[in-house]
Order: sequence, then structure tokens, then C-alpha cells
Amino acid sequence: MTASTNAFDPIAFAVPREGAPGFPSTPFWVPTHDYHTAGEPFRIVPPVDGAIPAPTPGLTVRARRDIVAAPTHPVNTLRIALCQEPRGHADMYGGLITAPNDAGAHFGVLFFHKDGFSTACGHGTIALGFWAVERGIVPAPGDGTVDVRIDVPSGRVTARVTMSAGKAVSADFVNVPSYALATDLPVTLPDGRELRADIAWGGAAYAYVHAPDVGLAVEPRNHDAFVRLGREVKAAVGDRGRWDGYELYGVSFVDALEGGEGVRERNVVVYGDGNVDRSPTGSSTAARVALLVAKGQLAVGSGSLENQSIIATRFIGVADATAPSPTAFPAVIPRVTGTAALVGECRWYIDPQDETFPGFTFR
Repeated sequence: MTASTNAFDPIAFAVPREGAPGFPSTPFWVPTHDYHTAGEPFRIVPPVDGAIPAPTPGLTVRARRDIVAAPTHPVNTLRIALCQEPRGHADMYGGLITAPNDAGAHFGVLFFHKDGFSTACGHGTIALGFWAVERGIVPAPGDGTVDVRIDVPSGRVTARVTMSAGKAVSADFVNVPSYALATDLPVTLPDGRELRADIAWGGAAYAYVHAPDVGLAVEPRNHDAFVRLGREVKAAVGDRGRWDGYELYGVSFVDALEGGEGVRERNVVVYGDGNVDRSPTGSSTAARVALLVAKGQLAVGSGSLENQSIIATRFIGVADATAPSPTAFPAVIPRVTGTAALVGECRWYIDPQDETFPGFTFR
């Protein structure tokens, strides 16, 4: 079995070019570095030659994201091949390294999942921090912290990696300004039940519903029920959840936890079209911090949110500073702390003549 590792350079395809070729018709290999953050996968597609491409004047990561999201774009086809079966699964996540907006960031990333390209990804940012220092892309001290600056579609974020004895031990996801969009929004489910939802922005828009209001505990055994309800709540919120040109991205079902200090919650986020996050969800945790500040349950510079996932992994979120707000609610700069780990280095063989190409989902 032979195929060139350089037959398809996805980064080059993320730049619009006159008469650019389509998806290759012959087989090729794609290398990836696979991580998990708090249990949620993050498949990194590194630069083909190892070098981060230089910024393209006038072309931001957000613009690249909107370009490659076109249904027939070759990078969109590659996303499907890497996220969906047989190489991925219905809840797969990842990111393609690309050029930053300018020299102020170390690199950019196009976040992807089985349904498309997202605008934000906190768990992915944490994984990228670990990846960047472990690969030597960003030099790190043996002990202390180092900032990995990353351009994402929602703006510039930072993975502040803590090092101990030459090893990355945690990373802080320092997000774009985050804020509430609406509180106590009435939501009617198809079965007639009335719920109340809060909407907040953390680089993507999320709706928050109390899990007890739908009669479910945030536990793995209720996975399928949360998928169904997540789709129903997203549809019921509709255009009321749109912000910054994008639709509501995810629905968080939240359950309060007893004991401890600060705010302690367990949540499950259903994002995209019925995808379940195994982690507490970084950008949703950031948006949740902003929402709790708006509700007076957290303060800027004091207090924290312990946010657990459906599998009981956790992130810690705090509000570091205030920021100008485009809404009637206060905006904050959230910081979300978590850990990531390498799970494998892969070479994926992609054959456009395979009968399952580019991929399929089966839940």
C-alpha cells in the first residue's frame, strides 16, 4: 500500500486560490496527534512539514472557517473523513492547525466535529496548549507557566500551560470576553412541557437548563435522553439563541452539587446535532462563569465554579477581569483550568474510492 504523505495539504486548501484543485482522487495519508481533555477527544491535524504557516494579510481564522465550511470544500470533506466513521464517531472532535491572524499568536486552529466547524472549543484549546509545549512549538520552562496564544474563529485565546519538572501538568484556557445574552427564556418542548433557559456566550452560544426540570440526573445512563432533549431545546430556542452571526451551538443540562466551596455543578453539554461532550466543555464553562457573574453567584476576582462532566471529570472556572459588554449583562474574561493527555499518534489512510468515503454516522 503506497501513497504520498503530501498528496493533500489541508492548510494550503484553507486559503482561497483561483482555480484551486478539488479533493484528491488518489489515496493519501493524513497524520494526526490525538489527545483527550477531561475525557473528550481532540484530534490535531498538524502542519504537513511541521512548520506553522505565516499569516495571510486580510485573512483571519474566522474567515478561513467560513471558507472551509462550504459543503463542497476539500477541507470540509477531510473533516468528514477524520470525524465520522470508520475513522471517528458521532461525538468526535478535533482541530486543523492553520496560520494565525497575525504575528501576535503562535498559530491558528479550525475546530471541527462531525457536523461542521465550530467557532470555539475550550477543551481543544487546553489540548493545544499541551501539544504546543510537548512538540516544542512554543518553548516552555522546566517549572512555571508559558502562554500559548492561539487564534480561533471567535478571537484570540490563550492556553496558559503550567510546567513542573519539564512536564505539562495543567493548562488555563483564557477565553474571549464572555457574557449572558438572556435569562429565564421560556422554552416549550414538543411534549408540551414548559422550561426556562438562560443563554450565554463564551465564543459560542449555549443554553442552560436545570437538569431536574427535565427529570434527569446528569449520569452516563441518561446519555440518550439528553441527546433527544438537547435537540428539542435547541430547536425550541431557535433564532433566539443566535449571536454574532451563528446559531445556538449547545445546550447544557446543569445539576447542582452539594458541599465544597464556591459554586459546584455537574453538567452535560449536547452540541451540534446531538453530540455529547465527555468533558465539562471549556467554552460552555466560560459562558457559565459569565452567567453566574450576571446572576450575582460569582464575582470578578473571587469565587470559582467547579464544573463536572457527565463522566465526573472537572474544570475550574473563574472570572479574571471585566470587559466591555455588547449586552445589558456584564462581560468578563473567564479562565478555565483543566488537563489534557496524549492518547496516540496516527496515520489515517484516506481512499476516495472506498465505498464508505468520506464517512458516515451511526448512533
